[in-house]
Amino acid sequence: MAGYRDDALAVMEQVNRYILGKEDVVREALTAFLAGGNILLEDIPGVGKTTLALLFAGSMGLGWKRVQFTPDVMPSDLTGFSVYRKDTGEFEYRKGAVFCNLLLADEINRTTPKTQSALLEVMQERQVTVEGVTRVLEPPFLVVATQNPMGSVGTQPLPPAQLDRFMISMSMGYPDFEHEVRMAREGGSPKLAEQIAPVTDRLRFIEMQEEAEQVHVRDEIYRYIVELVTASRQNDYIEQGVSPRGTIALVKMAKAAAWLSGNSYVSPRDVAGQFPYVAEHRILLNVAARMEGVKKEQVIRDILEQVKKPEPGRK
Repeated sequence: MAGYRDDALAVMEQVNRYILGKEDVVREALTAFLAGGNILLEDIPGVGKTTLALLFAGSMGLGWKRVQFTPDVMPSDLTGFSVYRKDTGEFEYRKGAVFCNLLLADEINRTTPKTQSALLEVMQERQVTVEGVTRVLEPPFLVVATQNPMGSVGTQPLPPAQLDRFMISMSMGYPDFEHEVRMAREGGSPKLAEQIAPVTDRLRFIEMQEEAEQVHVRDEIYRYIVELVTASRQNDYIEQGVSPRGTIALVKMAKAAAWLSGNSYVSPRDVAGQFPYVAEHRILLNVAARMEGVKKEQVIRDILEQVKKPEPGRK
């Protein structure tokens, strides 16, 4: 177990050499990957969202593909399609972009809802059904999607069903002053995923995921998780709370966070630390919140303060 965790820490260390001053973001992204989840990055252009995904793909030795989402991207570009071959007189299936280990879906909210929906099955079940034939993807399969801030020109909002298939959402934000000075001095690094040396490989990464899944969760922690989720559904400022899929996501993220910290059991702090990332894109504020200027971050903080944490314990 220690050896696999050492690999995970080595991945994190390597990514941090290129993504300056964003150690918390890098750790959270790795936690989501260990939990087998998809990541939604919403931020302004140019802060390193794409670079983050490519660095992880290169560091973990994963096969990756990138799709730049535009209004003319078709569902078949993602899932694949059949073409007729005159020489054989038969149709031949051509794989789409999702047949990889890590899919970078760049500016996913610039394409049409029909194309966005083409990812629903593969994001949840890691399989693709085209023309009645189901094809299972090679594990792991992870999606890192970037989206422009809502309201930007040419954006299409993601449907709730698709938002719910992202395990976490987060933003990177601007670098601090000193790190941006260093970035200006060093310049950019093109083709990072090709240049960076892998510090682990696909099979070892799967072992990491399996170890993280084995982390112990005591009954009080399960109850604490459900109490947090229930509180999101009963809050006066929330129209739509965290879904049952979000409950499962919180369990998996807490396990991965505990494993990455070197613990064999989940603590209340692991759960509380992951709740904002799991909840923010799943909750929908109501009219009262919008009229009073209440933000999601404030509502989530209030829920964490109101729900009592279980007493600490080893198991």
